[in-house]
Amino acid sequence: MDVKNVFHMTGGVGLTSYARNSSLQKKASDMVKNITLEAIQELYLTTTPKSLGIADLGCSSGPNTLSIIKEIIEAVEGVCRRTFQPSQEFRVYLNDLPSNDFNSIFKALPDFSKDLNKERNNGKSPSVYIGAYPGSFYGRLFPNNSLHFVYSSYSLHWLSRVPPELYCKEGKSINKGSVYISESSPVGVSQAYLKQFQEDFTLFLKSRSEELAAGGRMVLILLGRSGPDHVDRGNCFFWQLVSQSIAILVSKGDVEEERLDSYDVHFYAPSREEIEDEVRKEGSFELERFEMFGLDHRHGKNNESCGTRVAMTVRAIQESMIGQHFGEGILDSLFENFGRLVDEETAKEDIKPITFGVVLKKF
Repeated sequence: MDVKNVFHMTGGVGLTSYARNSSLQKKASDMVKNITLEAIQELYLTTTPKSLGIADLGCSSGPNTLSIIKEIIEAVEGVCRRTFQPSQEFRVYLNDLPSNDFNSIFKALPDFSKDLNKERNNGKSPSVYIGAYPGSFYGRLFPNNSLHFVYSSYSLHWLSRVPPELYCKEGKSINKGSVYISESSPVGVSQAYLKQFQEDFTLFLKSRSEELAAGGRMVLILLGRSGPDHVDRGNCFFWQLVSQSIAILVSKGDVEEERLDSYDVHFYAPSREEIEDEVRKEGSFELERFEMFGLDHRHGKNNESCGTRVAMTVRAIQESMIGQHFGEGILDSLFENFGRLVDEETAKEDIKPITFGVVLKKF
């Protein structure tokens, strides 16, 4: 499947949209907000650029996109006031794949500007220039030394493609019955995913090293795993439940078994050691900070169950890919199955997905 042209968060503001189902991502972003704001303030104090280049890679759409940009700008402006510096100029580049709903972001810009300026009274407002840069961040996007700060939240666990080594010479997946690494997966499956992650993450680091000015920072928030074992009761377990949800449809005759066997996700949850190894080997960045935390997904709004909340979140992320492969007609029943399985499993034992917060400084 052509990931670059098919994969996107569900756009608009409908019931299954990412805009209405990204509260878990917002919660995680808020948990590492202090890391993000400390990094941008330290960057500004040590480099004091006249025009600050900021990129949000994998920006998606919805309220989360501009809220973090607003907080970054306000953090820098706070430093300017405390150090008696003039108001800063900001160049903000919003990046995602070409199929992303950039129009929703543009429609929100007037309100964004009002919110940014509403508490300034007669003070001078910062100059903020915002543009969209569609394309894959696994490769060059911006001119040399044009950026000072890169932010990426819940994007780098998505690979540039499904690992090609998952498929035999006849083009069939070796990971039958599972959409990701599972207990039944041959050892070659986890090796293929790790190899693809290494290739992608190295290219990401190399590309950003050319685009960032010396001393520039990156704050990366991504899903991961706590140890060397790929199969755990965290992010991997959610994919096992997706596989089971599709298998239920297979048992009912709603989906052909071959369709399940041929579907693999372009996702990888790295370990801390795997990330650190690639940073060290690529050689352009100093690892300034590495935090690991869990996210409590059990408490939703309006008394919705954990399963319903997680199912709506995953659907907003995955329905473009699943709908393309299986057909959109199965989406409702698939995610009803998934939500029910999540509720059943969390009633037995909590599911604990791991998130990493990483700060890198360019040498």
